[in-house]
Amino acid sequence: MCVAKLALYKGYIRSRLTYAAPAWYALCSTLQRKRIQAQRSIALRMIVEAGRYFLNDVIARDLCIETVEEFIQRIARRMFDIADQGPHEFLQNIAPTHERSPSGRPLPREITKTPPPKQ
Repeated sequence: MCVAKLALYKGYIRSRLTYAAPAWYALCSTLQRKRIQAQRSIALRMIVEAGRYFLNDVIARDLCIETVEEFIQRIARRMFDIADQGPHEFLQNIAPTHERSPSGRPLPREITKTPPPKQ
């Protein structure tokens, strides 16, 4: 039963949480990112019917589910790699990485970079 619920999460819920995320996730604030991660944790808790004393990280680890940020980074890398290596020149380097965005906001390709190590 848990396998079916997990497949439902991966196929439906996660895809809804991260729809077009390579384009918009870099623009999200920290609070918005935490809210998305909280929705993931709620869904995983419901799947395994976990009590309140189980840690979200332990539930996700046991189910082998990556964080929302890791998932988005993975699909963004894949999307940009496919676009860069494809035959269509107009898609190559579609969201280039600059030193700094002209508007000061993060660029979509910045989410493909791994976050700095926590100190």
